[in-house]
Amino acid sequence: MDDHIIGWLTSLDEDRLARVLANRPDAIAPPWPRRMDALAHRLTDTFSVMEVMRGLPLPPLELLQACLVVGGHPTEDELARFLGVSTSEVIPWLDHLYDHAVAWPGADGRITLAQAVARWWTAPCGLGEPLGAYLDSWKLSTEALRRVCRMLDLPGHGGRRQVVARITALLGDSERLGALLDDAPDGTLGMLDDFAWDGPVRSVDGDRFVTPGTPEKWALDRGLLFRTQWNLAGMPREVALALRGPDYRGPFTPYPPDLATSGADAGAVEHAMCLAAPRVLDRAAALLENIDKTTLPLLKNGGVGVREIKRLAREIGCAEDETRLLLEVCAVARLIAVDDEAGGLTVTAGFDAWRLEEAPARLCVLLAGWWRMERSSLRRVDGRQPAALGDDPAGETIARIRWALFAALAEIPEGRAFATLRELVQRVHWRAPLLDRELLADCAAAVLDEARLLGLAACDMLTGLGRALAPLAAVAGNESHECVPEVEHDPGLAGAATHAMASAQRTALFGADLTAVVTGPPSVELAALLDRAADRESQGTASVWRFGPASVRRALDAGDTAETLIAGLTEAGTLPQPLTYLIRDVARRHGEVTVSSVGCIIQGSDPALLAEIAGHQKLGRLGLRLLAPTVLAGAAPAKATLAALREAGYAPVPVDDTGEITVRREPQGGRLILLPGGRVAELDPPAHLLEPPPDPREHARRLIVSGGPSAGEARARQTWAVIGRMATRLPAAQQSLLGFVVDRDVRALITLADGVTATVSHGELRSGVLDAWCEEAGDYLEFPLNEIASVVNA
Repeated sequence: MDDHIIGWLTSLDEDRLARVLANRPDAIAPPWPRRMDALAHRLTDTFSVMEVMRGLPLPPLELLQACLVVGGHPTEDELARFLGVSTSEVIPWLDHLYDHAVAWPGADGRITLAQAVARWWTAPCGLGEPLGAYLDSWKLSTEALRRVCRMLDLPGHGGRRQVVARITALLGDSERLGALLDDAPDGTLGMLDDFAWDGPVRSVDGDRFVTPGTPEKWALDRGLLFRTQWNLAGMPREVALALRGPDYRGPFTPYPPDLATSGADAGAVEHAMCLAAPRVLDRAAALLENIDKTTLPLLKNGGVGVREIKRLAREIGCAEDETRLLLEVCAVARLIAVDDEAGGLTVTAGFDAWRLEEAPARLCVLLAGWWRMERSSLRRVDGRQPAALGDDPAGETIARIRWALFAALAEIPEGRAFATLRELVQRVHWRAPLLDRELLADCAAAVLDEARLLGLAACDMLTGLGRALAPLAAVAGNESHECVPEVEHDPGLAGAATHAMASAQRTALFGADLTAVVTGPPSVELAALLDRAADRESQGTASVWRFGPASVRRALDAGDTAETLIAGLTEAGTLPQPLTYLIRDVARRHGEVTVSSVGCIIQGSDPALLAEIAGHQKLGRLGLRLLAPTVLAGAAPAKATLAALREAGYAPVPVDDTGEITVRREPQGGRLILLPGGRVAELDPPAHLLEPPPDPREHARRLIVSGGPSAGEARARQTWAVIGRMATRLPAAQQSLLGFVVDRDVRALITLADGVTATVSHGELRSGVLDAWCEEAGDYLEFPLNEIASVVNA
C-alpha cells in the first residue's frame, strides 16, 4: 500500500476526513475500519476507485489524465501549465479529487494518484506509453538502441540508461524533432501527425515497416514509431507531444456547457404528476391482477413477445408502451417472477404484501424498481422495440445514464424547463463523461418518456417526485452495502409520493344511465371497486365506468353480495335507484345453477350399500354425498378413496373414463420420486427498513482518536504470543485460526464457555480480550480470550 495516503489521511482534520468518508460510503460499510491503514486499504481498492471515477464530472477526470501525461508526482503549478490555465482554476477541482480520495497531496505539495487511475487510461489525452517504456523493453537490445542513436546522429557510447536519456531528450524536443523531420521522406509528416493526434496505436501495413525508403521504415529506425504487432504500431508519448508542438495544452473544461431553459407552468407540472402517479398505481395493480389470473408466457429465447404485450394492453386498458414499462418495473420490483412449473411469469408472494401497503408506499416500490432497472423499456433498437424483459448487454450503463440524466435535470432551477434535448445530453456528458456518449444520445429521449409516464417529469422538467428521486443515484448504486437504505424507504421520496397521491379521487358521480364518472385520477381502491363491478369506457382527466348485468355478475362471482356491493359503492357516492335495482335483480338470479368440484365418483348397483358407505363413520374424511341412489360424489381423489374403502372392509375397483375396470400391478421395490409441492418463487425477503447509514463525522472522529497504524502493527507482532498465553481452552490448531482472525481478517465461528456463539472477523487483541466484528450484533464486541472454548471456520 502507498504510505503517502496513510500520511495524508492522518494529517486531515475531522471536517476534511468526514467529507472524504461522506463521498466514499463504501469505505465505512460494516465492518467499518478502525485504523487509518485499514481505511487507506479500502479507499485505494481498485474496484472502489473505478466506481468513484464513474461518477466524477469531466474537469477532475481531465486533471487525472493530465497527471498521467505530466508523469511522476506533479504539482498544482505543473498541471496548470500543461493545461494552459491559472492555478486558481485547477485547485477547486483538485480538491474535488482529494475529497473522493482518488488523488491526494503530499507534504511537499506533489500529487499522488490511486493506482487504479493508470489502469483506467492506457492512453491519457490520446497519448501512448512513455518513450522509456519502449526503449527499456527487453525486446530492444543495447545494440538496437545504439543503432537508433546512429540514425539520430547521437553518440552511442555509455550504458543503456545514458543512451535512453539521449534519445528521449532529442525526440521530446519539438525544435530538434522538427529539424530531424526536415530530412524525412515525403508523406512522413502526415503519417506521424495521424499517430500524434488520432493515435497512439493505429493499424498499419506491416510490409511498409520492412521496406527501405518508406516513411514507416524511416520512422521505425529513428524510434518515432514502434511496431507492437505486424499490423499495429504505436507512437511514444514524448514524440506525440513534441509533434503537437509547444503550444499544445491538455483539455480542461472547468465549466459545464450552456443549457438553455425556458419558463414552465409549475401548476401544470404539479397537475401532470398528480394525474400520472395514481394512474401508475392503478394500472400496475390491474396488470398484476391479470397476471395473477393468467400466467404470462415467455418466448423460447426469453422475454415477453409483442403479441402478449398487445393482449395485456387491451385487457388492462393501457397503451402498449405503458404496459411494457409497467411489466418491466414490476419484474424489477420482484412483484412478478418466472415460474417454471406454471410455464411463464406469475405474481410472487411480494405482490400480496405490496397490495396491503398504503398507496404512497406502493408507488415508492414501483419508482424504486424503475430507478434500479438496467434497461430502457421504450428505447428502440434498429427501429423496433426488443422483447420485454429480454437481456440487454448495455443494462448497467443504461441505469447510470438514467441517474446522470436526472442529476442534470435536478440542477435546473425549479420552474424552468430545458430548451433542447441536445443541450441536455451535452450537460449530462459533462457530468458523467465515462458513459457511452452514443448510447446516452440514444437513450435520453426514451428515459424521459418513461419518466413522464411515471409522473417523474412533465413539461421538460422534473416533478416533485422526480426531484426526490434524483439524489438517490448513489443509494441505488451501492445497495449491496447493508448500511445503505433502500430507495423505496427514503423519507424524501415517501413524502413526495404521499403528496402525489393526495389528489386521487375517492368519490364518483353515479348517473341514472348506469354510469360512474370520476373527475380526476381515481384512487387505487376506488378504481379497483369500479373495475370489479363495471366496465371502464374511458380514462384520462375524467374516467367513466358503465354498469351492466355482466359486470355486476362479475363482482358477485368474485365474492361480493348485493349488500356488500351496494355498501361499497355508497361510500363512493350516492347511488341512483336504477343502479340499485340492477344490482339486486342480478343478485336475485345469481346462483340459480350451481357447479361443484368433486375428487371422484363412486357408483354401485345396490342403493342400500351406497347409503351404508355414505353414512360410515370411518369414511367421513372422504366428504361423501349422495347424488343419486346409485351415485356418490367424494371430495378426496380416487386413489385415496380406494385405499379408505378397502381399509373399511369394502372391495372397490377403479374404472377409467369409459367405465372399464383398470387394475394395475404396483411395482415392487420402486424408487421414491419427489415431486414439487406447488408453486415456488425465488423472492427477496419482504422490504424492511435497514439500519441508518453510518455517520461520516462519527467515523472520522473515531479514526482520528485511534491514530495511525503503528499501534496496530505492534499488536500484530504479539498476536501469537498473546493467544498462546491467554486462550488456554483452545488447542494449537484453533489458536492458529484465532490468530488469522486478528492478522488476516478471516471469518470464524467462536463458542464461549457459556455456550454463546458469534461469527467474528477483523479482530484485535486488547488486554486479554479479542475485540472483533460480530456479525450477529452488527458491531465490534469484546470476547475474553480465556472464555473462548472453540474456534471453527465460518
